[in-house]
Amino acid sequence: MVGLKPLITICGTTGVGKSKLAIELALKLAHGTHAHGWKGARIINADSMQVYTGMNVITNKVPVTERMGVDHLLMDFKQPGEQYVVGEWVQDAIQAIDETHDMDQIPVIVGGTSYWIQHLIFPNRLPTPSQSLSDSVTRSIANLPPDLLELFNALPEQPPSAASHPEDAMLLYKLLTALDEPVAQRWHWKDTRKVLGSIRVIKDTGKTPSEIIAEQSKTAPTPRYRTLCFWLYAEPSVLNERLDARVDDMIKQGLLDEIKELRAIASSEQFDESVVQKTDYTLGIYQSIGYKEFHDYLVSPVPSEKLFASAVEQMKNGTRQYARRQIRWLRNKLLPAAYNTDSEGDHTAALVPVYLLDATELGDRWTSRVLNPGESITEAFLGNKNLPDPLALSERAREMLTIDVKPTNPTEVLRARKKTVCTVCTLDSSQPFMVDDGPQLEAHRQTRIHRARASRAAQIQGQQGVRPVNRHASQLSLRVG
Repeated sequence: MVGLKPLITICGTTGVGKSKLAIELALKLAHGTHAHGWKGARIINADSMQVYTGMNVITNKVPVTERMGVDHLLMDFKQPGEQYVVGEWVQDAIQAIDETHDMDQIPVIVGGTSYWIQHLIFPNRLPTPSQSLSDSVTRSIANLPPDLLELFNALPEQPPSAASHPEDAMLLYKLLTALDEPVAQRWHWKDTRKVLGSIRVIKDTGKTPSEIIAEQSKTAPTPRYRTLCFWLYAEPSVLNERLDARVDDMIKQGLLDEIKELRAIASSEQFDESVVQKTDYTLGIYQSIGYKEFHDYLVSPVPSEKLFASAVEQMKNGTRQYARRQIRWLRNKLLPAAYNTDSEGDHTAALVPVYLLDATELGDRWTSRVLNPGESITEAFLGNKNLPDPLALSERAREMLTIDVKPTNPTEVLRARKKTVCTVCTLDSSQPFMVDDGPQLEAHRQTRIHRARASRAAQIQGQQGVRPVNRHASQLSLRVG
């Protein structure tokens, strides 16, 4: 699209060298003459944990001494107890990007919070506050039974635990079902954070999430900038060892001291306990990997080597799981959205071209597989020259960038992502067993435990003289009355 200003984003899992590449590209743009006319770059942080002041070890910030004089924006400016959500970051990032363009420099967005990056690239996908209610919401609220109406008017600050308070979790799910059944079917009743979040959208915007999705589906997503995306990737077998070693290094650098400091802040009087919960670990930097994992060790009257070793292993496991989630988001969310802007499937003509750079090996391989192609692609992108085919960059790029066609229209995505109740495996109707519809449901039906329960149910029905029914065809009804 003519007129869109350029933007570079560097995303990927934790531990692949995103900040390193960003600094190297910024230095390259700052030195020498370039035909495209841009004179340097500034880095804009897109890591949801690095926005907080201090806590440099637990958030893996690049030390100031290693930033090589390159400006790093939206970093170190929020207090640990503050909430900082995607909409706020997008607005702050837009301002920083505009200022950077005005300086004839290139903004380089760097971070592992791909959810933030995606909402920056593609506008009009975040709900906006409203003081009025839509007609459908008004009718739904009027039909709520007393217990659900009371819950709607006094939503909990934090989502209830489905493990310790299943009744509260199920009541919250019933409320969402009564207000917006299509969206409720997308979530598991135990996923109380998403359930509560969907209800809060209704209270904040006056519309149901499905209404908002329907509105968004009327227009195709158009990128806010002409965006070059670099995805730094490392093979999981190599990356996992690197991540484990980094956890050990973080401990040597003073990780426990930072966690103790965070705990002291959380329990001090300078923060209201409604803002920072001592043991909930759901707000701000308290969501960072490492904080909750060392809880048992640090509160133990007699800290033991066993508790310490367990905490370290939990942190390593949590870090590896986080890396896997980051890859899933990139392949299942960001790539389909970027490909949707391609010109008839031509990735080289896309408004949001995505290039995978292989960061599996460091040293000389970093230069040949990451830095050199990154610099040449950047020069071509900024100079509006023909770009290479992303799939031809390497075999690993072809493998990871080739994905099944997925729906990107919000309404189609909503229909494709649906939970259903397995009545065979639901042992307590107040706590239904839910599984993703489609292939996941079929796979579940082939499991040994499901087949055993189905066989046992059929035997009981036969002994009682009841004609067996197809329990697969029915769904558990979540009554809201």
